[in-house]
Amino acid sequence: MALTQCDEKPKAGDCIEIFRGNYQHWALYVGDGCVVHLAPPCEAPGEAANKMASVLCEKALVQKNGLWDVVGNHEWRVNNDLDKKYEHRPVQVIVRDALDVVGCELPYNIVARNCEHFVNELRYGKAESRQCKICVCVCRSKD
Repeated sequence: MALTQCDEKPKAGDCIEIFRGNYQHWALYVGDGCVVHLAPPCEAPGEAANKMASVLCEKALVQKNGLWDVVGNHEWRVNNDLDKKYEHRPVQVIVRDALDVVGCELPYNIVARNCEHFVNELRYGKAESRQCKICVCVCRSKD
């Protein structure tokens, strides 16, 4: 079982950050031990990680899976840090909207529309990715 970086138990509507080495995968806790997440090919539970396929894919599937199935053996934490910047939507609305899109294929872009954008849009109504902002700044500083 993967370790969390804190002892906090997730609550419905919480953003879950999963550390995958060079990047983080994000999911939204919907209760009963399950998460909803935007899953490009390398993030489907049971799939071998294929980072190139995820970078190149244009669509990803919204899936509902067990938290531990998605986390695997990686570290993870509840990360609602954007609560400092935005007010989160009502929990029942967050969960309802997340469950409503399970099974849908959505546009995916590693920089402009990834799993972090997806969970933040559900929780806050704002599609934002802080890891992409960091990537863009690092890339620009190398130019």
